[in-house]
Amino acid sequence: MKTTTLNRRALLASAAAATGVAMLPHAAMAKELLRMSTLGPGTSPNLVMTTFANIINRELPDYEIQLNATGAATRHVLEVAMGKTALCMSSPALHALMASQRAMFEKMDKAPELAKKLRTVLNFPMGVYHIAVYENSGIKTLEDVRGKRVFLGPPGSAAYATMQLLFDELTGLEAGTDYEAVKLGWDAAAASFQDGNLDVYCNPTNAPSPVLTQIAVTNPIRFLGIPEDRLDSEGVKALANRPGFGLGTLPAGVYGDNQQNETDVTTLRVTVGIVANENADEQMIYEMTRTFFAGVAEMGESAPWLRAITPQAAVVDLNMPLHPGALRALEELGVSIPDVGRM
Repeated sequence: MKTTTLNRRALLASAAAATGVAMLPHAAMAKELLRMSTLGPGTSPNLVMTTFANIINRELPDYEIQLNATGAATRHVLEVAMGKTALCMSSPALHALMASQRAMFEKMDKAPELAKKLRTVLNFPMGVYHIAVYENSGIKTLEDVRGKRVFLGPPGSAAYATMQLLFDELTGLEAGTDYEAVKLGWDAAAASFQDGNLDVYCNPTNAPSPVLTQIAVTNPIRFLGIPEDRLDSEGVKALANRPGFGLGTLPAGVYGDNQQNETDVTTLRVTVGIVANENADEQMIYEMTRTFFAGVAEMGESAPWLRAITPQAAVVDLNMPLHPGALRALEELGVSIPDVGRM
């Protein structure tokens, strides 16, 4: 009799619990899993978007962002446009090529139509192109890279193409002929430069970059740039005037006493961003945008590289409409929205 009573009580309790669970909101039962694609470790977008995912996963219990740091940005943006991935890194330059069916999208007839399905969540500075050398290498200008081992960026990347064009414009030196263009990924290249296996290391990143800061702690380093008398050359202007690009400054001393530049270095800058599909939930994007910038503001003191990530920077170089949720969030944060950001 006692056993029967206990079993009955257990059954009643289980039934009550099941009823209670069934009455809970759906979000309380399971997080919505969202895939976000970005570039690999060692890049500024990876740092920013990892921070984005960490803030959202910590502060918004209804969502869980799973980061994908494999594959190319070209594939990532197509997956978002097709609704296969929630969020990814893109760039004004990539969007312009996709919308006009040029370069890597040349043979993709659906590219312009897919481009129309993308919406910006926020833009952020990928940073300025750092062209780093060790002071003891003897390399003082870009002309000195002849015969050296140079990392321009991962093969096939926009960074590789940009640096290859810049080196050619400023020096006439050809990759693979006049210097060795080392084929590595971002993470492997950073480790290789740190180990002394590269003579020149190029990376578009916010300053101070954690990777280069670590190197500069114990090693005198120098950054190469665009000479003042070449800023008005047609080739440099063509590179700087592409969507999302421009001329930028790498300040003297930003990497501490071991940075050997006595004056600021002029180089290229580039803007990238986080994009979503036009059908992404408006309230979700609104909450994520507000939450991310609140988190970044709190972290700025301990992570100096994050200080460039601001609501105002979210609309710099914009060349596609903002997602309605992001638009609402940024307007509430006091950001002046350019016409191109509105539908």
